[in-house]
Amino acid sequence: MSQARPTSLPLIQVLRALAAVMVAAGHAQFEVAGLAARAGLPFAPAAWLPWPAGVDVFFVISGFIIVHAAAPLHGRPGAGRVFLAHRIARVVPLYWLATTLYLALSWLRPGLLGAGGEGTGYLAASYLFWPTARADGTVQPLYSLGWTLNYEMAFYVVFALVLPWGRRPAVAGVAAIFAGFALVGTLAARGGAALPVPLAFWSDPIVLEFACGAGLALARQEGLRLQALPRLALAGAGLALLSLAGEGPSLPRCLAWGGPAVLLVAAAALGPSGPADPRRAHLLRPAILLGDASYALYLAHPFVVRGVRVVVEATGLAARLGPGPVAVAMLALAGLAAIVLHRMIERPLTRAARALLEPKRAVNKL
Repeated sequence: MSQARPTSLPLIQVLRALAAVMVAAGHAQFEVAGLAARAGLPFAPAAWLPWPAGVDVFFVISGFIIVHAAAPLHGRPGAGRVFLAHRIARVVPLYWLATTLYLALSWLRPGLLGAGGEGTGYLAASYLFWPTARADGTVQPLYSLGWTLNYEMAFYVVFALVLPWGRRPAVAGVAAIFAGFALVGTLAARGGAALPVPLAFWSDPIVLEFACGAGLALARQEGLRLQALPRLALAGAGLALLSLAGEGPSLPRCLAWGGPAVLLVAAAALGPSGPADPRRAHLLRPAILLGDASYALYLAHPFVVRGVRVVVEATGLAARLGPGPVAVAMLALAGLAAIVLHRMIERPLTRAARALLEPKRAVNKL
């Protein structure tokens, strides 16, 4: 998902890369599993981590980075409007491009990526980040990965509303609003009440992950720092708990995956600014590069993964290469494509959108 780049917090960029790779790895293994089954080849997807939990890591990072980067806007006239303009410029262009490409391919090659539109109202909702149910009842936009951005945009709107407040009241406001949504959703589920689709979507307890990330940002702004050993312990505990939770956790998602995600983000966010040892900074550069391109990787990897699968299946390479190497090739090509997309398309689109939305302002890197 989309966040501002925290240049003084390189470990956050590394964690963004990990989160994006987790999501892509899950989808790559799904495609390879089908490919192997049709070719009569054995393949067991890796179960080291619950790969979809990369989204939960993204949500906690988003809560942290938005509050961390927006600190200079507190108390400024029109802060909420400026903030939303920045976020729209950052998120919308690439997502609209991906959605339009998906729509075009679904019409030109039905079945290659999935179904096309279900009416103009549904298409409009998909472009406008409005939660809407499909014909089968699932609440997803046309380009299904956009469900996460529907949550992101809701978070941005909530934060824009509280941004004029002071730092602490703003974070408390985010926490209170999302806790209220989660409470409504929990009570409705227990009572069997049917909520309107948008409210039911936004009242999923997963929204609390944004509030947790915001709380970590406030803790950092208040001066909380941890030494290397405690942060290593947090990171190790986060990875261990994710691994133990697996992809079918018995606990609610916000606890089973969101809790460990908070530990991982805390480990990355509560240390000193910059690498601990500048002599080793170059070791992080590849991961930081991929972290910069994590939004592009998230949105683009389904096209690459599915494209590789189609080529491998059409050429008969699956039997010669084997499922494992095909999965690795999918991820490697998706990463390369994301870096190129980030530099050649995403950045220019963002600059153009910012110039359009805020032509008279010096735009920071929210």
